[in-house]
Amino acid sequence: MSAARSSLWPGGAAGTVLRIVASRLVQAVLTALVLASLCFAFVQALPGDAALRIAAARSGDDRVTAESVARVREQEGLDRPLLAQYASWIGRLAQGDLGHSLVSRQPVWSELAEHGRFTLGLGALGWLLSYALALPLGIACGFRPGGWLDRGTNALAVALASMPSFLVGIGLISLFALTLRWLPPAGFRTGAHMVLPALTLALGLAAFSVRIIRNAVVEVRGAFYMTFARIRGRSAGSAFLHHGVRNAAIPVATFAALQFAYVVDGFVVVETLFNYPGLGDLLVKSLLARDVPMIMGAGMVVGLMYAAVNLLADLACIGLDPRRLAGRGA
Repeated sequence: MSAARSSLWPGGAAGTVLRIVASRLVQAVLTALVLASLCFAFVQALPGDAALRIAAARSGDDRVTAESVARVREQEGLDRPLLAQYASWIGRLAQGDLGHSLVSRQPVWSELAEHGRFTLGLGALGWLLSYALALPLGIACGFRPGGWLDRGTNALAVALASMPSFLVGIGLISLFALTLRWLPPAGFRTGAHMVLPALTLALGLAAFSVRIIRNAVVEVRGAFYMTFARIRGRSAGSAFLHHGVRNAAIPVATFAALQFAYVVDGFVVVETLFNYPGLGDLLVKSLLARDVPMIMGAGMVVGLMYAAVNLLADLACIGLDPRRLAGRGA
């Protein structure tokens, strides 16, 4: 057992893993900084008076006066050159301070943490629901490729993948909230309010992952070691369970990390559609109000989250197939 284990884990494996983690952390920081800088540049390029939008977000459109706009411009330093504003933000960031919201006047960290917990809960529920749907369907289709279930699942997956998430959400609201009246259509007061937005995310994710799972199962079942296991007398299910699951899980784990990009994109649409108080809803409101520190902070958080998910996927693939460390080390 020890000999087999040492052949799978080459010497210096721990050092290789640490190098992977360190490299990903550096990439995460650089990606977050680039995203935040792009957010700053894009918001500043928008037409209109930022001080006017911030004053309107604070007091309402009907209560904005020239004095309140001038006061916001002076208090928040919006009359300074753009490079000076950006340099000031970088200086605060170096001290671990993301600044404060220009609208609520609350620290950006606290606002992101407050809304982020709703987003994480919704994302985890949507992701789990997607694989609760995709795993059994993908495995069943992989065991019977070309069958009626495989063809029907493929047609449904193509239909769901071609529909934007807001259209899926509107359909679910029409059916479960307005027609059947089983679930609330929007807002967040109880756990029932999470069902429709989570299901909207889950259907979009499952439309892609079910085909990845199906193709992984088909490829693994056609491998030589699976044929050898069948020759030795194992059933198709037993051979797949003992020899194929880990190999089939590698592309699925990698794709699950790539799906995070869809989840982030879906948050903005889904949370706005369902009036859900997460990061997506906060980001849209911040964009409308030109709340630059909040937008830059949200961009950094999204970049760091994406890098963290990719790192976890890397480590999961190494755990499923430790031989990958040999190539990494080289």
